[in-house]
Amino acid sequence: MTSPSDAPDDTPATADADGGAPACVLCFNASDPTGASGLGADIATVAAMGAHALPVCTGVIVRDTAEVFDSQALDADLVVEQARSVLEDVTPSTWKLGFLGSADVVSAVAEVVSDYPDVPVVAHLPNLSWMGDDEQMAYLDAFRELILPGTFVLSGNHKTLTDFLLPDWDAERQPSARELAVAAAEHGASYVFVTGVRLPDQFIDNVLASPEGAIAGERFERFEASFVGAGDTLSAALAAVLSSGTPLDAAVSEALSFLDQSLDAGFRPGMGGVVPDRFFWALPPGEAPEDGGAAELAADLGGDPSDGNHPPTPTRNVH
Repeated sequence: MTSPSDAPDDTPATADADGGAPACVLCFNASDPTGASGLGADIATVAAMGAHALPVCTGVIVRDTAEVFDSQALDADLVVEQARSVLEDVTPSTWKLGFLGSADVVSAVAEVVSDYPDVPVVAHLPNLSWMGDDEQMAYLDAFRELILPGTFVLSGNHKTLTDFLLPDWDAERQPSARELAVAAAEHGASYVFVTGVRLPDQFIDNVLASPEGAIAGERFERFEASFVGAGDTLSAALAAVLSSGTPLDAAVSEALSFLDQSLDAGFRPGMGGVVPDRFFWALPPGEAPEDGGAAELAADLGGDPSDGNHPPTPTRNVH
């Protein structure tokens, strides 16, 4: 599949090089009103990568670009009804699982996904610190027992995955991606895609690993900015690339390249974090910020959003 950054002129990438219909990615995720994470991020990312999203809503997240205030899961039967109705008509090429809302919904989604064992699952585990302790524990226990056994790639931030997979880790050094993969494999997951591994210099590492060791990955220079929705963007990009039949190592490289460029062109719509620009490639040549949007925004994080001194928004190509 052609990467958006490599697409000729202003033409978006397509999932099917032969000009056929795009591959479909069924996304289970919650609705985020900022569009930074959740279903909004999944839809934008999958579309930007040339595939077609089948969005199934699992709940509602109450948040702004700075923090999450609350969340409300949908009834598990309603989530299943959404999924079954579209699955009777369309067969997805990959699953993308984001925030599923509650332990009951986790169980319901696992049952649906288990009926399609040949469709690879990319499961993203976000930071769930806004949930109450009992609710979070029930969610994570269900995710561990019911989702991981059918997961092809488990993605998440290094700290989030460490707390989830190795809660008793007490060594002074941080666990490696391989050690996290070993722990995930004990519950049935084939690979882990670990992001945000802090390195001694001004870089972070992002590593795909199996229990045998690291397979692929890339270093990113650390931005002095807080991003919202990077995890959903990366995992949705990976699911979209995999939907075209791309080998896993190449798909990881392409998804990381997409995330890197999305973050570099990121924008700050409110008073909180920077939102990845998933349609960075739609900017006409010569109109992208010279130094990268994220770098400019990082320097502006302390500014007053009401003063009108934001970088101008370039006009976009409309396809």
